[in-house]
Amino acid sequence: MKTRDIDIYLFHQGTNYRTYEYLGCNLVECGEKFIYSFRTWAPSADGVGLVSSFSGWDECLPLNKITDKGIWELIYTSDRPLECEKYKFRIFKNGMSRDKGDPYARFSVGGTDGASLVFTSSDYPWGDEGYLKFRKRVVCTREGSYIPAPLNIYEMHLGSFMRHDDNSYYSYRELAEILPAYVKRMGYTHVEFLPLQEYPFDGSWGYQVCAFYAPTSRFGSPDDFRYLVDMLHRAGVGVIMDWVPAHFPKDAWGLYEFDGAPLYEYQGKDRQESRSWGTRFFDLGREEVQSFLVSNALYFLREFHVDGLRVDAVASMIYLDYDREPGEWVPNCYGGRENLEAIAFIKKLNSAVLGEFPDALMIAEESTAFGGVTAPVSDGGMGFSLKWNMGFANDFYDYVETDPLYRKYKHTALNFPISYAFKENYCNPISHDEVVHGKKSFIDKMFGSLDDKFYQARVALMAYMTYPGKKLLFMGTEYAQFREWDFASSLEWFMLDYPNHKAFRDYTAELNGFYLKTKPLWEIDFSERGFRWLLPDEAEKNLVAFRRYDLDGRYVTVVLNFSGVSQSVEIDAEGKALKVIFDTGNIPEESKYIKVNKTKDRSFANITLPAFSGVIYESVSKNIKIDIKNKDKERKNVR
Repeated sequence: MKTRDIDIYLFHQGTNYRTYEYLGCNLVECGEKFIYSFRTWAPSADGVGLVSSFSGWDECLPLNKITDKGIWELIYTSDRPLECEKYKFRIFKNGMSRDKGDPYARFSVGGTDGASLVFTSSDYPWGDEGYLKFRKRVVCTREGSYIPAPLNIYEMHLGSFMRHDDNSYYSYRELAEILPAYVKRMGYTHVEFLPLQEYPFDGSWGYQVCAFYAPTSRFGSPDDFRYLVDMLHRAGVGVIMDWVPAHFPKDAWGLYEFDGAPLYEYQGKDRQESRSWGTRFFDLGREEVQSFLVSNALYFLREFHVDGLRVDAVASMIYLDYDREPGEWVPNCYGGRENLEAIAFIKKLNSAVLGEFPDALMIAEESTAFGGVTAPVSDGGMGFSLKWNMGFANDFYDYVETDPLYRKYKHTALNFPISYAFKENYCNPISHDEVVHGKKSFIDKMFGSLDDKFYQARVALMAYMTYPGKKLLFMGTEYAQFREWDFASSLEWFMLDYPNHKAFRDYTAELNGFYLKTKPLWEIDFSERGFRWLLPDEAEKNLVAFRRYDLDGRYVTVVLNFSGVSQSVEIDAEGKALKVIFDTGNIPEESKYIKVNKTKDRSFANITLPAFSGVIYESVSKNIKIDIKNKDKERKNVR
């Protein structure tokens, strides 16, 4: 077979994972002449033409149908390079025509226009070889642990992280001068960008994508985005992209009924559309759609060096009754509600991505108890690296919003998560979804007075950082922004002029730094070996205590007091004294070294914690001499 025939064959088989090198616009030859291929898949179209800035928008150049399964082609010769020239495909169907953006366009005008831009190659000079080698060591499996490394992710919406005084966007390159140093200084290992593939409607936050291969032009060119990724890597910060393979919007220039009929979306009304989002679901059982999406995932890992993808709305893909009433969906061949085609697609996706990039992260936003999300495909699982633990976040927020007098009735928010913490490889998110639409910001979720909110937020953040699971925190939370997140304006960085907020950001950075250097907090996140309850059931005291272990058996002891009053407890001391190595900033000096008490049968330590406080101890020899007189003198209280 000729190479072109192989490309076509694999595309229709659902196994061409470099489809973008064949379909779309590609430079075939350059020299005295520049020869470009324009190809698209439109099996239901009566005809396809090319309209463009370089051939005159009034002239429609016809594409030839070159396969029975609907691939159309035009070979165009130009006397000059066409980079960044605009074009669209004109689709003819039943005597009507409409202009569409190229599904495989690597650059797009976006907005309501949606014109594609010729962008066939990049000569960006990458300088992140050192980070890519480092990544292989971080995302790994060692005996006794999976991903035995700290993952502390800073989730971001680029359009509202920071804006100019006139409310215009910072560009990719401007952000590259600010962001790497900030997230590194704050102790984050990765940034996670809300979707950056071209989307028309700002209010979708990027989750309604029209041009899947095109980084949004809001912030610059594809090479400008490469520069941002490169600068983050050079600073030692990984990059995760939010990726949306579940659905797409009905904007006229996008994938919606691309060839005049449902093509990328499901044909049947029982699966086709989301009532809540007003979008179309991808037909994940169609082989050509599988080639499109798997190629797209790999495109960003190959071409932009991103370190992983957070796969959005997995539940909407794997359940036939998602967002549907009884009678609006058809069971699968076994009578169940599972979308077998979608599950098979996800397994194919993760096998392809992690087969080529075993050190990448594939993270599922999956909001149900579907089993085996992070189990290997070879064991019957879906093969994701990590799954967002959305239940932990929801229960925990309900707990901290409750008056401490009544938290004892909701104590399961603190101990129940451990009962399922090791069933999947979890990432615990404090995400964008929880700080909008009246849900209140993280700091404002805390019960009580202003002072109490800050004290409780410190304990809550310590709980989040010490429970099993990898970490993700949405921007603005690190300095306790009170206002809910607004996609249309900048974060309120001026809040750092207030002592409470500056102190909270300093605390967050200090806690992050402590997390990064403390192996027991991350080396065994996904096994019971890494966790042991000491006091799971102190509901009356709003208190829990537990230990976290590393692969060598070393441990730290964590005690968290969510009560509005001081609480005293006894904990198992294993024959050793306890020394405070981190706290929420309101622990008296005399409480920073706890002597061990011994009886014939046991050894224990008596601990007293102030209201709304948390402590992390290490166990030390009882005879060690500890100078606590000036220790932590610079630590700041909330006020």
